Amino acid sequence: MKLIVKPFAEITIKSRPVRKQFIRQLGKNIRTVLRDLDPALQTEGEWDNVEVQTQVSDPQVHREMFERLRCTPGIAHFLEVHEYPLGDFDDVTEKCKRHFGEQLPGKVFAVRCKRSGNTHDFTSMDVATHVGSRLRRECGAAGIDLKHPEVEIRFEVRYDRLLVEHARHEGLGGYPLGSIEQTLVLMSGGFDSTVAAFQMMRRGLLTHFCFFNLGGRAHELGVMEVAHYLWQKYGRSHRVLFVSVPFEEVVGEILGKVDNSQMGVVLKRMMLRAATRIAERLKIDALVTGEAISQVSSQTLPNLSVIDSATDMLVLRPLVASHKQDIIDTATRIGTAEFAKHMPEYCGVISVNPTTRAKRERIEYEERQFDMAILERALERARLVPIDRVIDELGEEIRVEEVGEALAGQIVLDIRHPDAAEDEPLTLPGIEVQTLPFYALNNRFKDLDANRQYLLYCDKGVMSRLHAHHLLSEGHANVRVYRPA
Repeated sequence: MKLIVKPFAEITIKSRPVRKQFIRQLGKNIRTVLRDLDPALQTEGEWDNVEVQTQVSDPQVHREMFERLRCTPGIAHFLEVHEYPLGDFDDVTEKCKRHFGEQLPGKVFAVRCKRSGNTHDFTSMDVATHVGSRLRRECGAAGIDLKHPEVEIRFEVRYDRLLVEHARHEGLGGYPLGSIEQTLVLMSGGFDSTVAAFQMMRRGLLTHFCFFNLGGRAHELGVMEVAHYLWQKYGRSHRVLFVSVPFEEVVGEILGKVDNSQMGVVLKRMMLRAATRIAERLKIDALVTGEAISQVSSQTLPNLSVIDSATDMLVLRPLVASHKQDIIDTATRIGTAEFAKHMPEYCGVISVNPTTRAKRERIEYEERQFDMAILERALERARLVPIDRVIDELGEEIRVEEVGEALAGQIVLDIRHPDAAEDEPLTLPGIEVQTLPFYALNNRFKDLDANRQYLLYCDKGVMSRLHAHHLLSEGHANVRVYRPA
């Protein structure tokens, strides 16, 4: 199978050296993303596309390849093509007839030809006109309509080759990951921070994740899961870090030392200070937050100005002028909305009458009451884990009871992502199987029948162990892990 990958339009207007760099990076990313599906995959970058060649013929593998390419930053669209040596106009017509002839009877159609290379003595219009005229006469078509065709016949004449397109897939757009600088996104796991992270990744910035744990273990697990999802779906071409900073003591110090109305702004400044130190250590160029103007009290212009003054590092806010519903719609489209809806929350700092017009002098006065050694301790205890290992590493620490066989009366809860559960449904003769995605499990488990025994199931057993451990710690004794032999 051959694919022609067309890069994002903005890449094509770059200078020659920058364009070559972006195309080279895109080819490298494609090889990395598809390597486990086809170790022998070949890519070849040209001026306006990347050609991808695989010898794998399994349709299921092809579907997975297409899904990954659709989510790879830098790709405008990609084409499935059949490649032939370039013959004369009649030979081109025969190839097009072979692929599209059965679709044409009674339909209006259009022929779209693109020509590359300066080795031809004909134009794109010449060959398109010849092909269209013959197909209309020989295939029973109703006519030709270039503006509103029912069937489009697309092919490309590239030097001495003919590429007949038989399927087109839309891509994510944006720049290839790794072609621009690195950022550290402050992640809460909600709608805003996940969409902000996605926007940075789509723009080609290598995005690391930083979570400030305000005291909730379930929240930390939820953020790890959604960060891992974002990386696996949109950023798997590069390894990035997940940083978890224990902020419970920081919250306690703020609650005990800072005036109630100023607490929210002070907390945000402490987070920026800590994130700056981590970013400097990792040689990361900018911080990213999901803040939008006046969405909450801390996000007024005066407050954001005072918050930013806590650091000299650039703070990017890709959603700064976005409406909440637009953010939710984007989260739904990219797959993080369900995570956000069920994200456990821990509101450690709640001001009764939070200031919306913070004054830098007042905030600095409040911070002088704060013991900065507590912030230093939090930074010393921060955990930095490669994102591809974050779930597995947590799972290695967890020990819960596992069973290899489900018994009558027990219920197996399939906690995999709905896409995986739909593609490969779990069926067990005589055993009741229910689907309950892992991101909804913590919130909805309490509504299940407490008199039944539940066995959590996932592909590798890691997520099921993590969630079983959390449910057991919450007092639910009727949970085990199902690990079939």
